[in-house]
Amino acid sequence: MSLTFCNVHFSQKPEKVIYISNALLKTLRLSGKKNIQIRLGRNTISAAVKPINKSGKHLILGSAVRSSIHVPSAGSIYIRAQDNEFQLGPLIGVLSDGPTNTSQPFGSRTGYIKQLLREGKKKCYIFAFTPRDINWQQETVHGFFLNDNGSFYRKTVPLPDVVYNRHPSRRAETSTSINQLRERFSRKRIPYFNWSFFNKSDIYRLLEHDNTVNRYVPESHMSPSPERIKDMLEKHQFLYYKPSGGSLGKGIYRLTYLPKKGYFARYRRGKGNVLVRFNTFNSMMRMLQARHGRSLDSYVIQQGIRLVEIDNCPIDFRFHMHKNGSNKWVVVGIGAKKAGRGSVTTHLKNGGSLLTPGQALNRTFGGRSDEVLQNAKRIAISLAEAIELHHQHLLGEIGFDLGIDQDEKVWMFEANAKPGRSIFSHPSLKSEGKASVEHILEHCLYLSRFRRRDAE
Repeated sequence: MSLTFCNVHFSQKPEKVIYISNALLKTLRLSGKKNIQIRLGRNTISAAVKPINKSGKHLILGSAVRSSIHVPSAGSIYIRAQDNEFQLGPLIGVLSDGPTNTSQPFGSRTGYIKQLLREGKKKCYIFAFTPRDINWQQETVHGFFLNDNGSFYRKTVPLPDVVYNRHPSRRAETSTSINQLRERFSRKRIPYFNWSFFNKSDIYRLLEHDNTVNRYVPESHMSPSPERIKDMLEKHQFLYYKPSGGSLGKGIYRLTYLPKKGYFARYRRGKGNVLVRFNTFNSMMRMLQARHGRSLDSYVIQQGIRLVEIDNCPIDFRFHMHKNGSNKWVVVGIGAKKAGRGSVTTHLKNGGSLLTPGQALNRTFGGRSDEVLQNAKRIAISLAEAIELHHQHLLGEIGFDLGIDQDEKVWMFEANAKPGRSIFSHPSLKSEGKASVEHILEHCLYLSRFRRRDAE
């Protein structure tokens, strides 16, 4: 297999002909060849080869070739040679969803998707699409491409070489149609990474028997009985009670037991934080069951941890992890989140504030802050590797919510398969946001085999 970068141009001539510059002919070892197979995605056509006297590495496609394999645009692109087949690409699809007939076809994710497409078009054919845009009979996608002025335009292309899943809906991902979509890509051997949202209970279950990392996970129990909740409160004094499939801090309670003072529940209601005291455990449970059902099947309880604090407000950290172009986990961005006064969580929408890790750790660990941070990075990579080891589908991105307690121990509270990108809004984390996009693209190149794998 050989891989090179070339410039693709279009000719109006209708013949099934590819004009190739002498330098590219030599690189691809095509001197003397009369015909080749040219491919984009899953579409292939046989075309005649004609050399042209043009300096540099250039490929000029006749209109019949272009239309047959649905090449979306001219420009710089990779060409991958294997045996007698020459593949242009990679062709990368970003799966999402949103409202139709609007300039924001992917809702609040439109800005991020434009950023991906803007950076990606420098090295690949990249488009965004929704489940509605796939024609499985013809094996094509009516995708959203980005032009130079930042507007979307539509083109029909073959099924992509790799799919980056940023579908926004947890509910939709459990539907029959999305399950069928994923399985179809899988049967066609098209890499599809970030298969679905994680459930908290699934992640705790994956890691609880892994002795390399389970010490970083607070004691957690799925679908707890009232007796279990009471035992946990007496053991740990406070705990978090949260929906297994939740996100953005919604539906989370902090439950506390103080001997001689009673039981306390802190939670978010509307735009405010609420603290309620109960004389007995049973009265607190009646409130929870009234709000969420008697069975509590979809909830998890988790040991409370005394985190390091700033101004008497706990802080935790979002570690944004990526697979790189060599298929290795790396930490790309870290944001420190300081809880708002009286808030159950550090989420920014609940009154939290965003700091750089240096700002947070310097105030808590002083001269040892860099050592503490490096240790947390090593643990984050170990956690990502462990989740990938036990997870049955491809992963390329994980967001960890990690805490550091007052003894410098690192704890993992959450793992997110489709992490939000709010940490990159901090002025000091803009470059990390750009690096995050670059890592997604590099991993797509790796999965599509448009990246040299020197170790293989």
